[in-house]
Amino acid sequence: MPSSQSPGGRSEVNGESRPQWTRLQLKAGDELSFGVIQGGTRFYIAVQGGIDVPEVLGSRSTYGLGAIGGFHGRKLEAGDHVPVGSPLNGGAPPVAATIPEEFRPVFEKEQTVRIVLGLYDHLLTKEGLDNLLNGEWKLTPVADRMGLRYSGPGVQWKEREQPFGAGSDPSNIVDAGYAVGSIQIPGGTQPIILHRDAVSGGGYAMVGTVISADMDLVARATPGTSTKFIAVSLDEALLARKELAERKKNARAALGAGS
Repeated sequence: MPSSQSPGGRSEVNGESRPQWTRLQLKAGDELSFGVIQGGTRFYIAVQGGIDVPEVLGSRSTYGLGAIGGFHGRKLEAGDHVPVGSPLNGGAPPVAATIPEEFRPVFEKEQTVRIVLGLYDHLLTKEGLDNLLNGEWKLTPVADRMGLRYSGPGVQWKEREQPFGAGSDPSNIVDAGYAVGSIQIPGGTQPIILHRDAVSGGGYAMVGTVISADMDLVARATPGTSTKFIAVSLDEALLARKELAERKKNARAALGAGS
């Protein structure tokens, strides 16, 4: 009993059109197919009971680069048989068959992404920081679960004597840990947002971090999406996280799926 979700795309069961954001009942041998996606970057399928694969580091997701997690650590291939887990609530489906409109994500060609500045924004010149926060950035085709690269006006780093152990470029630092959502701008050219599968540390300065409530937003963006970064406080970031959690809770309640 899956639900298919995409921004304006077309889904079919055995060649017959089916609505998006709606529960589907499939029988053995049925074929679920999708047309050209109209926005965002991927289709989503939610299967009742979930995908029953072993947890790796507390997650069932696939880390393709490391070939671990998910289904044998790789992309699905024709002929694969993917195990489905036991449904919650005794197998009873959600009361509502369709996700209400107000809980569906919006897919637009312009985005405003909230960031918390630091730890190394002080290494940018005034003009560089102004470009970061007031310039228009566009997502390039170089975007995946590791990171998303943006083109735009560039930034300027302050000239300084590099500390021992750091590289020669002003954007280099002594190796440090990277938070998920960190923004680095190697050479001052193209900002890179580190996403879920990114490395956990390295020698590039992090000028800011995308707040957790906006990480799904950037993940849904298509190449060419116009993006503005705005700085928010830690308190504002925490409030946004709380509001997102409440929104998810309300969405589950609207479906009658419990908490």
